[in-house]
Amino acid sequence: MILTAVAPIRVADVGGWTDTWFAGHGRVCNLAVYPYVEVQVACLPRAIDFPRVQVHAENYGLRFSIEDIDRAYDKLPLLECALRRLGIPDHLRLEVSLHCEVPPGASTGTSAAVSVAIIAALDQLNPGRRTPYEIARLAHQIEAEDLGLQSGVQDQLCAAYGGINLIEITAFPNASVSPVPVPNSIWWELERRLALVYVGKPHQSSKVHQEVIRHMGDGASSNSRLERLRGLALKAKDALALGDWSMLGEVWNENTQVQRELHPALVCSDFEKVISIANDHGCLGAKVNGAGGDGGSVTVLCAGRSDAKRAMLRNMVQAGYCPIPIYLARQGLRVWSDHGRSHPGSALDRL
Repeated sequence: MILTAVAPIRVADVGGWTDTWFAGHGRVCNLAVYPYVEVQVACLPRAIDFPRVQVHAENYGLRFSIEDIDRAYDKLPLLECALRRLGIPDHLRLEVSLHCEVPPGASTGTSAAVSVAIIAALDQLNPGRRTPYEIARLAHQIEAEDLGLQSGVQDQLCAAYGGINLIEITAFPNASVSPVPVPNSIWWELERRLALVYVGKPHQSSKVHQEVIRHMGDGASSNSRLERLRGLALKAKDALALGDWSMLGEVWNENTQVQRELHPALVCSDFEKVISIANDHGCLGAKVNGAGGDGGSVTVLCAGRSDAKRAMLRNMVQAGYCPIPIYLARQGLRVWSDHGRSHPGSALDRL
């Protein structure tokens, strides 16, 4: 049996930073997009001559084995912690493959999507089934509790639910997810106007979080900049529901400005260059994704003409940046199994 789980990534997280423990409560409006993260788990009979778990992390060019899931490993901590949390049925060994077209560290919630997909696949091997919310909650617990990382809750929820959502963090980490309903005409036009540009180097969101926390000091939950971000999430929701692109662009630009004010290192020189190129081509707004910092990506809201968007993307490439094709994800987490006939050779070789 091969279990497959896929989950979308996140862009344009208006209100990000308010979904954190130090904010206490918050509000985020974000977009789930493909390319999705894919996790496949081949379930085979346990055998003495094979390790309990074999892993192929395609994006990292990494292959390794896990003999004992209760030991400490550091190659792919998200996977290893999920294995310890959920366990493996005694009669099985697993061959796990992970892949995503988006580079690691692109500030698009990729690690959260990986964690959500891994948990969903492993959950199929155990009695009972977790809800999407429960899977997102466990994924966050693994990052924050097991690995000690600074992590908000929006990325895991976006991966679990998909679509366009307003996420209300009532009292961290408790949250509710409200889909933003839009007609097809707005959905299609938003998708056409979106562009994702990776600056070519990854970031470490947890490290940036630490700097921002130190920069804000005590009383972060009542910080006026965080309160502005909470309000911008509502404005983004309204702009998306109405298909008001000028308003949405203004919201994205203001959110990026608040990120600059939170900490000067959040919007690096590469982000400023991407934003400048976008502005030269008449784009309406740009949102530095996720935590920002010295690497990652920017989501751009283009103006009405597709030829102007294509010209902008060509200039991004000429400047040394990497546009990543995206499209909106109507669905969140999906998991299914294939009970096909057995064939010779490793299950991983057949994936």
